[in-house]
Amino acid sequence: MRNTRVAHRYSKALIDMALETNQLEQVKKEIDAIRKIDNRELRQVMLSPIINHEKKVEIFKAVFNKISPLTTSFFNLVFFKGREWVLPDILDAFEEQYKKLKGIEIIELTTAVPVSDELRNEIKQIFQNLERFKGKTLEVNSIVDESIVGGFIAQSGDTLYDASIRYNLHLIQKQFVENLYVQKLR
Repeated sequence: MRNTRVAHRYSKALIDMALETNQLEQVKKEIDAIRKIDNRELRQVMLSPIINHEKKVEIFKAVFNKISPLTTSFFNLVFFKGREWVLPDILDAFEEQYKKLKGIEIIELTTAVPVSDELRNEIKQIFQNLERFKGKTLEVNSIVDESIVGGFIAQSGDTLYDASIRYNLHLIQKQFVENLYVQKLR
């Protein structure tokens, strides 16, 4: 169960503290390092209701012994408040809020076949010239989905650019179902 409201509050508090103490980039690096660790046993320990928060803090400090006092105290608070079950959502919300703060837009590029870095950069440049993306830094994440047949689908936030063959075939099918051509002959 995702609890985005709690996650956004905690991540906003961490970003605010990092900005106040001028440690945003350091905290970002530490959060990225924490997000990269995907250890099933560690996750189970952190989510276990049997293990008390003091023990979780000790384990966390032992695993992540090279993080700043600010990040350590933040995670101590998360464990003390019993919010460790929201930790993955807090980390995701931090990433989202950091990118928003820095003006970074993510474009999810879906194609039928893998695209080269050259083509990805070309598409990135085309989107960079659009008014909506002026002054923003773009990151392009590629997804391969053979069901779109060809073309591409680009999505950024709630904006969708669908130039796929699947979408065009759907439009043609819709025209035949509605029988628009026969109605025009009458």
